Amino acid sequence: MNQKQRVLILCTGNSARSQMAEGLLHHMSGDRFEVESAGTIATFVRPQAIAIMSEIGIDISEHRSKSLDEFLDTPFDYVITVCDNANETCPMFPGPAKRIHWSFDDPAAMQGSDEQVMDGFRRVRNEIRSKLTQFVKSN
Repeated sequence: MNQKQRVLILCTGNSARSQMAEGLLHHMSGDRFEVESAGTIATFVRPQAIAIMSEIGIDISEHRSKSLDEFLDTPFDYVITVCDNANETCPMFPGPAKRIHWSFDDPAAMQGSDEQVMDGFRRVRNEIRSKLTQFVKSN
């Protein structure tokens, strides 16, 4: 039996992009990956992220924002940063972790009406899903 590959997804606040990516990768890959997410600082999971993930049948309402510090001694096969700040401040991890960086807009910084903000969250979710689809196919 093959051992699951461990994936850590990082962004700044672990409130939107990395939370969505964690939920998506877990949903898309079944038992192939063990997935965690964290932020360079822990904040809270944004309700907009929970809502737009629910729209596609993925429940992240029980997720909590976690600090990168929780995982510094944990070996990972992949460390994926989903924002430029996390990419620049991400420490080295033990073991064979392959670093991958994808830069996505911060949906929490979106401005406009509630619907425009939600559309921004949906766009970023869909961009993340597209990258993760490629990742799952190639791993």
